[in-house]
Amino acid sequence: MPRNPTQTPAQDVAPELNTAAIDDLELSGVDPPSALALDEAPHEGSVRRFARLSARPVLIYAASRAGVLLVAGAVASNAHEHFTRALIVWDSPWYLSIAQSGYVHAIPSGTSNAAQSNLGFFPLLPLLIRGSHDLTGWGYSVSALVLTFVVGLLAAVAVWWLLREHFGESGATRGTSLIFFSPGAFVLSLVYTEGLVVLLVACVLLALRRRRWLVAGVCAALVTGSDPVGCAVVIPCAIASFLAIRSRGEWRSLLAPLLAPLGVCAFFGYLWAHTRSPFEWFNAQRAGWQTGDFAGSVPTAVAAVWRHGYSNPDAVIKVLSLLAAFGLVVWFLRAHPPVAWTGYVLVVLAIGILSPIVGVTPRLLLRNFPLLGVVGARLDSVWFEIVLSVSALCMAALAVLAMGGTRWTP
Repeated sequence: MPRNPTQTPAQDVAPELNTAAIDDLELSGVDPPSALALDEAPHEGSVRRFARLSARPVLIYAASRAGVLLVAGAVASNAHEHFTRALIVWDSPWYLSIAQSGYVHAIPSGTSNAAQSNLGFFPLLPLLIRGSHDLTGWGYSVSALVLTFVVGLLAAVAVWWLLREHFGESGATRGTSLIFFSPGAFVLSLVYTEGLVVLLVACVLLALRRRRWLVAGVCAALVTGSDPVGCAVVIPCAIASFLAIRSRGEWRSLLAPLLAPLGVCAFFGYLWAHTRSPFEWFNAQRAGWQTGDFAGSVPTAVAAVWRHGYSNPDAVIKVLSLLAAFGLVVWFLRAHPPVAWTGYVLVVLAIGILSPIVGVTPRLLLRNFPLLGVVGARLDSVWFEIVLSVSALCMAALAVLAMGGTRWTP
C-alpha cells in the first residue's frame, strides 16, 4: 500500500499494534512506538545499526567543535598565548582547583570577587576530571579538555536518539544541529558542566519514555550532583511517575523521582561534614556570585539596556536571550511535546528568571536543550537553514567575546 504523504512518524505505526496499549502509553506521558522504532532491518545487527545512525550526531558535533576550536586558536594567537589558555577561562579554573586539591573549608571574608571560592561549584565534573587524570596520567588541564570533548560527543549522540524517537531521523538531525550550534554551545569546549547536563538529562528523558525507571533515577541523581540547574530533572521524573501510577498503577516508577535528588543531597551532606554547614553552597553563591536581589537578574538587565544601550554586553545578551526564549517557548508549546519535557523546560527557565544575577543566558538555553531540539526538529528546511546559520554566527561571536576576556561573562 502506498504511504500517505501527510502521515507523521508518530502515526506510522504497524497495524497489528494494540490500540488500547498505545492509548495507555500516551496517558502515561510516554509516546507510542513509532514506525522508526519498529522498522529495523532484520539483516543489520543492532550495534552496526546504532553506529551507522550515530554517525550523524558525531559529524554534527565534530563540525561545531571545529568552528569553536578555530575561534580559540585565533584568539590565542592574537593574544600570544598557548591554545589551551583560551579554553580554560572563567569558571573552568574553579573546577580544576576542586579536581586537584578538593574543596576549601571556608568562604573567604568579604563580598563579591573577594569572597569567591570553589565551594560554589557542584562535584561531578571535578570528580570525573580527577578520575581521568589518575587513569591517563595526563595533566589536569589536558584531562579536563579531553573529558569535556568526549562528554559533549556522547551528549550529541544521546540527544539525537532522544529526538529521533519523537521526530524521526531528519527531525533529530535538525534538532541536534540547532542545539550544538546554539549560541551558548561554545562552552562545550570549555571545562564547564553543560555537556554533562545535556548528556545525562537526555538519558533521563529517554529512559522515562521507555519506562526504565531505575536507569532514569540513576542518571537523574548524577545530573543533580553535577549542576544546580540540572536539579530541574527531578520534575520530569515526578511527572512521568505520576502519570505511570495514575494510568497503570506502576508504583515502581517512583524509583525515578526518589533517586533523582540523591546527587545534590550527597553533595550537601558532604559539605555538612566538610564545612559544618549543609548550606555552604548557598552561602558561597550569595557571598561571591549571587549577590543581587532575588529574581532581580531580568529587571536589572532590562534596566541596564534601557539606560545605557549596548554598552553592557552582559545585559544585552541576557535581554536578547530572554526574548529568544519567549519565542522558542511559544513554538515549543505549539508542537505539543511530551509533558515531562515541558515540565523540565519551564522549570529551567524559572530558575534563570528567579536568579539574583544569572538570568536567561545562552548557557541556560543550552542546558534547556529540549526547547531548542523541538524547535529545530519542527522547522521546515528553509527556515531551519536560516536559523541555524544565524545561530552558528552567534556562537562564534560569543566564543570570541568569552575567550578574548572581554566584559561578557559566559
